[in-house]
Amino acid sequence: MRIIAVSDGESLDSYVSDDFGHAPYFLLVDSDTLDYDVIVNEFMDSLEGAGIAVAKAIVSLGMVDAVITGGIGPHGIKILQDAGIYISADEDGTVEQCIKDFMRRWEHRMKFEKGTE
Repeated sequence: MRIIAVSDGESLDSYVSDDFGHAPYFLLVDSDTLDYDVIVNEFMDSLEGAGIAVAKAIVSLGMVDAVITGGIGPHGIKILQDAGIYISADEDGTVEQCIKDFMRRWEHRMKFEKGTE
């Protein structure tokens, strides 16, 4: 799974940012290997519409399955959901821990939805 984690820093040890649109970085993480690419948020200093711009930029990547964030507004949510990207908000902790926790919950959910649990 390819996950974008909004981040206060450039590593997996960085904390997930509370603000989707104004986070300084986005880490595009492969959940299987934890390999990642750092994306600098060019919209972080925008006075208006940062969340919308960031959501559109994430959608334009074309390879993102989920977004992990501390907080996100309704416009960003709609743009991501319309593109079929799952959103996990209210995340708190390091990027690595949040991704591991998310994947544990996701795998449990998939088993439940398939009726194998």
